[in-house]
Amino acid sequence: MRLPLQGGLPPVETPSGAVVEIACDESGFSGTNLLDPATPVIAHASVDLAVDEAAGLVATLRSGFRFSPQEFKSRQFLRRPEAAEAREWFLTALRGRAHVHLVDKQLFLATRVVDLLLGEPSYLAGTRLVGERRADARALHRAGRAAGPDWDTFLAAFVEMLRTKRRDRSGDGSIDRFIAARDALLRHAPADAVLQALDRPRVADVQARLYAEDRSIPPPLEPMLPALAETVLFWSAGRHRVLVTHDEQSALTADRLRRLQRALGEHAGLPAGESPLAGLVMTDSRDDPRVQVADLLAGIARRTPGAVDDGPLQPMPSPAGSPDGVAAEPRC
Repeated sequence: MRLPLQGGLPPVETPSGAVVEIACDESGFSGTNLLDPATPVIAHASVDLAVDEAAGLVATLRSGFRFSPQEFKSRQFLRRPEAAEAREWFLTALRGRAHVHLVDKQLFLATRVVDLLLGEPSYLAGTRLVGERRADARALHRAGRAAGPDWDTFLAAFVEMLRTKRRDRSGDGSIDRFIAARDALLRHAPADAVLQALDRPRVADVQARLYAEDRSIPPPLEPMLPALAETVLFWSAGRHRVLVTHDEQSALTADRLRRLQRALGEHAGLPAGESPLAGLVMTDSRDDPRVQVADLLAGIARRTPGAVDDGPLQPMPSPAGSPDGVAAEPRC
């Protein structure tokens, strides 16, 4: 017996105007365990196929490459002797109908340091819509990676400090450990503006707000929301509303999606109640071939990103022409 699906924000009524319907899935999501070396990247994939188009694509993969229903996953897909041929055929079939957003988990954490501790966080944090903060986060990420083990210690202390599901929320020393890790990292990057600006009272205030369940702050260790936002922004292109069908994802709660929906609408200057995100409907991937295609694409992109980057899914240029907007490049 299947349990009820979690999450989602279905539209109250059929969206009007120009609407793009997409189906999404991810690969590499590990919850708040963002420092797992086995999954350093999350791939969030989306397609705009109709159900019959996706079903036909899946049927061709099964018949042409002899996949059984139990092994239609990217891991098994890429282990096949004919994997390269099947992958090329699959990506070619999706030309112009798919998008992949890759999230480097360490870079995502660097954006959270900037978004949470140096300004008032919003549900647009971690997206292209806050470009000035992303530049600071990238500089911190570059400096940290060059520091070696002290960077890993800094990120681990940051994650520990922001975990809200703990029995003892007072006097645990997590802020002290974070500040000590910051000081150690400063020895490698004394000129880094973000590290210099980190202020203990501000850090303590943010932690207290998280412990008090201040929902105006986006979940600090949750990369799926900015990934979804980037996906919506790609398909919207400033002209369309986007209706999302997504494989079940408990991180995408109705409250979080409503706040993201509102933030995207306000940034776009739309009237109250309107947003590029028209709604999000959860589904079980077993019931929707479009989500199955997105799942396979996400797995391929995460395990062999060069195949997507260099293949028919062309990179999306950023507004400033910088590599920050490359759709198939690991980024936050």
